[in-house]
Amino acid sequence: MKIGLIGAGRLGICLALLMENAGYDVLVSDIREDYVENLNKKIISSTEPFVQEHLKQANYLEATTDNKKVIAECDIIFTLVATPSLDDGSYDVSSVWDVVRDFQESPNVEGKTLVVGCTTNPGDCARFQEQLKSYGVSVVYNPEFIAQGSIIKDLTHADMVLLGGDNVEVLETLSEIYKKIQVTKPIISIMSSTSAEIVKIAINCFMTTKISFANMIGEVLILSGLENEIESVLSSIASDSRIGSKYLKFGFGFGGPCLPRDNRSFGRYAERLGLKYNLGTTTDDFNNEHAKFLKNYFINKNVDRLPFHFDYISYKKGTDILTESQQYKLCLDLLDAGYEVYVSDNPHIIKQVEGLLTDQYGDRIHFGEPPEKINTFAIKL
Repeated sequence: MKIGLIGAGRLGICLALLMENAGYDVLVSDIREDYVENLNKKIISSTEPFVQEHLKQANYLEATTDNKKVIAECDIIFTLVATPSLDDGSYDVSSVWDVVRDFQESPNVEGKTLVVGCTTNPGDCARFQEQLKSYGVSVVYNPEFIAQGSIIKDLTHADMVLLGGDNVEVLETLSEIYKKIQVTKPIISIMSSTSAEIVKIAINCFMTTKISFANMIGEVLILSGLENEIESVLSSIASDSRIGSKYLKFGFGFGGPCLPRDNRSFGRYAERLGLKYNLGTTTDDFNNEHAKFLKNYFINKNVDRLPFHFDYISYKKGTDILTESQQYKLCLDLLDAGYEVYVSDNPHIIKQVEGLLTDQYGDRIHFGEPPEKINTFAIKL
């Protein structure tokens, strides 16, 4: 069996390398010609741990820019193309529809499987299946639950593998693939594709709710004059087995390329069903208010108006992603308030923002560690 993967970006190449490492022949496609050329030379520039090592050891991975070559040569074809958010919070799945059309325009596709791994709106995969049913192609929804900066680890230690579809034989085959990839024994959850699409965004909606709850408790304690007891209070709450400690810490609000988008998507989907008061919308609103709270919190703590120092402004320490970063937003808010700011993040982040921030804020923004002679106020939670 040969496995294909259309959309070999940050997540896609990680999944492809793990399948290759599990013993499968893997053919990936991507629109970036130089990226594909480098993959075939076993060259990749990635901040994700273990990716370069896996690529160097890969003997059965090939890359192409031709999606139809992947469809022609492979039995199971995963797609992890981009599905950006629309203004209303739903997902733009036009790139997945492009892949569907590639199937429709390819000969001899009967018996093949399209596995949609990118985040979609509830009901999208059922529509993909309807279009491909007459061609004999099975569609399965199979999103990954990963965090940037730990993709390989998250894929090999997943709590759950989610599969949405109705072809029993295909679902069993995919289950076997994941059992070979996993280091830990996965829980395989199988259901309809639409239910699986709801599960994907609902899980991240719960995460944002839990983060927001912890931050709300922290705000209440600060306003009660009990800031020094935030950790002990949240630890006590987390000790209840019904709640648990994961994501129950006071700090910055949720950010990054996944949690905010899935949270909004769930909220908008619930609204379209007639649920006016839903947690997706509520936690999104709270997250924005929490950013304002933290700005005032740090300004009030910095009584001497020292320059502020961020040791990172990415959405998560150790990543090179600024998408919806609450830390970056705070940095801009403090600069807008007239403060001097030092940022000593990794070179990838500095490269993204240095020119823009210097042009906008001049000599009030500095990159690198502050000189020893200058006292700063560290941004820490």
